[in-house]
Amino acid sequence: MGKYIIQLSKDAKFDLQAIKRSGRKSDIEKISIFFGELENDPRSGTGMPERLKHYNGEVWSRRINKKDRLIYEILETEMLVLVVSVLAHYSDK
Repeated sequence: MGKYIIQLSKDAKFDLQAIKRSGRKSDIEKISIFFGELENDPRSGTGMPERLKHYNGEVWSRRINKKDRLIYEILETEMLVLVVSVLAHYSDK
């Protein structure tokens, strides 16, 4: 068990269901790996973690595929990682 707790927003839950229905196995496997890494160290790992500049708080993204990003916020005081969204961070590409 990691030192951070992962919590999903309502939008993230909906996005994950859509990915599971799509049958994109590589995306599902990457997300599973990301969740394991987020529990231990949300600032490093696979998927090219990148801190997003134009958000209040400590908001990060990880690359799932060319279009989709896992967007999450790190709440250090609660030792919580809040997954905000999983699909279409770059909807115009």
